[in-house]
Amino acid sequence: MGLLKTIFFILLFSYAFKFLARLFAPFLIKKAAETMKKKAQQQYQGNQQHYKSSVPEGETVIDRQPRNEQKSKSSVGEYVDFEEID
Repeated sequence: MGLLKTIFFILLFSYAFKFLARLFAPFLIKKAAETMKKKAQQQYQGNQQHYKSSVPEGETVIDRQPRNEQKSKSSVGEYVDFEEID
C-alpha cells in the first residue's frame, strides 16, 4: 500500500509541476528578457558616454591590440628532407 501511495504522490507532483511550469514559464522568460535588455542598454550607453568624452570626432579607436601568436617550430618537430634510393 505504501508503494502505491509513493507512486501516486510522485505522479501528482510531476503533473502539478508541469502545469505550474506552463503557467509561469512565459512570465519568467519575459522578465529575464527585459532584465537582459536593460543591462545591455545601460552598458551601451556607458560605452557611448566614455567614447564621446575621451575621443574627438573623426578619430579612430582601437579597443585592443592584435595578438602576436607565433608557433614555435620546435614543438612541432623537425622536418627532414630525404630522397628515395633505389
